[in-house]
Amino acid sequence: MEVALGLVVLVAVVCAGSALGRKINVSVPLLLVLAGVAGSFLPFVPPLELNPELVLVGLLPPLLYAAALRTSLFDFRSNVRAIGLLSVGYVIFGTIAVGVVVHWLFPEIPLAAAIALGAVVAPPDAVAATAIARKVGMPRRIVSILEGESLVNDATALVCLRGAIAAISGTVSVAEIGGEFLLAAGGGLAVGLAAAYLLTQLRLRIRSVAINTSTSLMAPFVAYLPAEEIHASGVLAVVVTGLIMGTKAPSMPNGAARLSQRSNWDTVQFLLENSVFLLIGLQVRTIIDGVQDDPLGPGRIWAGCAVILLAVLVLRPVWVFPATYLPRLIPAVARKDPAPPWQYPAIVSWAGMRGVVTLAAVLTLPKDLEHRSVLILAAMVVVAGTLAAQGFTLPALVRLLRVRGPDPREDALSKAALMHLATAAGVERLHELRTDNDPPEVVAMLKRRTQERGLAAWERLGRPTAEAATPSQRYAQLRLAMLEAERTRVLELRRGGEYAHEVLSDVLERLDVEESMLDTALDEADVSGTGGTPRPGGGCEHLESAPDPAVPRDAYCLACVRDGTTTVHLRMCLECGNVACCDSSPGTHASRHFEATGHPAMRSIEPGEDWRWCYVDGLLG
Repeated sequence: MEVALGLVVLVAVVCAGSALGRKINVSVPLLLVLAGVAGSFLPFVPPLELNPELVLVGLLPPLLYAAALRTSLFDFRSNVRAIGLLSVGYVIFGTIAVGVVVHWLFPEIPLAAAIALGAVVAPPDAVAATAIARKVGMPRRIVSILEGESLVNDATALVCLRGAIAAISGTVSVAEIGGEFLLAAGGGLAVGLAAAYLLTQLRLRIRSVAINTSTSLMAPFVAYLPAEEIHASGVLAVVVTGLIMGTKAPSMPNGAARLSQRSNWDTVQFLLENSVFLLIGLQVRTIIDGVQDDPLGPGRIWAGCAVILLAVLVLRPVWVFPATYLPRLIPAVARKDPAPPWQYPAIVSWAGMRGVVTLAAVLTLPKDLEHRSVLILAAMVVVAGTLAAQGFTLPALVRLLRVRGPDPREDALSKAALMHLATAAGVERLHELRTDNDPPEVVAMLKRRTQERGLAAWERLGRPTAEAATPSQRYAQLRLAMLEAERTRVLELRRGGEYAHEVLSDVLERLDVEESMLDTALDEADVSGTGGTPRPGGGCEHLESAPDPAVPRDAYCLACVRDGTTTVHLRMCLECGNVACCDSSPGTHASRHFEATGHPAMRSIEPGEDWRWCYVDGLLG
């Protein structure tokens, strides 16, 4: 009963803290850590001692798998050098350097135990780094590097930790540690590939949504447990499996299974990520109480922990800046990957928050190790210090360095162009499949619905929502109102008992599916008023040679006025300056102008927009 109550309270606090953090615009992970710290000192909250096996086996694999599913394998490959230097090079460097500092501060602690602490605090946390990085709005390359680092660095740290623990118990050679590292890396990679192949074959053969989703939920353990059994890296196996499955998932059959997997993993990731931060805070009182009787003395212990935290903060930029610029002294590397501005490594240096894996790993140290409680407290200080110092100041640092994240306008423009290409491919496939026996109205309906989906993406590039809603927005609003009326009517009929429960459930489910699609369309961020210029597209002579006529004041579509139709957005021909309405407008006069005159290029003249479109080549610029 106590366990059940504890789980209910844990989930309730996580949900409440998450909602509060979003409302007051405070980082949810940091808010939950503070809530946990406060809760650990409440008299009615029992002391909580974290079970390392629960974290390393029960929480870490699904957390890493969920993060890997959402990580682009292509971005991982393009940043593999930076990720490798951080996840392997920096972890080894930090392990040794922090170990030396700890042994210098506390000579009573054996060097092997000091290096074990170095391995524990070396890797930044996968959850903390990416959660805060995405909220801050960093450039995508920085986020990709931090994600890739946090996925792999735990594997390196755990191998270093195993070697250090072995040295505490006896003697271990550099060759043995090297062999263990090769086994961990090679075995983890092999098991990860094998697990991904097995899961892919199962997914291809299973049609049931429930079974498919259940298979996905057990995937991290399918990779982790066999790898650990052969003394390879279970962490690396999980990451490899997650990267491959995330890349293959969009091409898997059964769209309902893909949606179910995405929804379920969103929920799992939300609960586990936020619970982890709450658990970090709840450990504070137990860890502090554990050092009260240590012979080193409280003053010396706390001063030493502060120096260890300072060393962790300083050692990361000491590694990151040379690792960023020294490889680019090689001409071939510099040509392929030019050096980034100094602000990028500065942000990467400061995005080194530690998390629950650090606490779980330090608890695996031998119980009879002298001054073990001091090492645990040092790990706690590093976790709390990096989360507070770096987590709270990272947004301010990004603003101070004037580093901009992805441009919402540019993303919306790219999305519209991508939807255009996808729509064109769908229409082309329709023409290939249609036969003379197909009803013309069916073909026309398919073509219209496909094109309307693409046009909706273009509409979001237009006027701010303060003005009249676009056709797709108005459609969604009206259709949602209709669905509400339909659902109300079905529920009324359910009370009458005239229809079977299965029939009612099926109809309500269909209404829910359609409503969820409309909610997604309305919830998409409106980026129309934020300005921004798309990157010019190359390879189109029409766009490159097109003139740039002045935009007339108080422009309007003369053809719409003449025909009595509504203008959604305005476009202007770059050849003759004719102003006409977009393809989302009933008249589609801009496209008609191209068909009549052959003038290839037009531009948007909506406020804050200057993108161009070539009708001939179908290119955006």
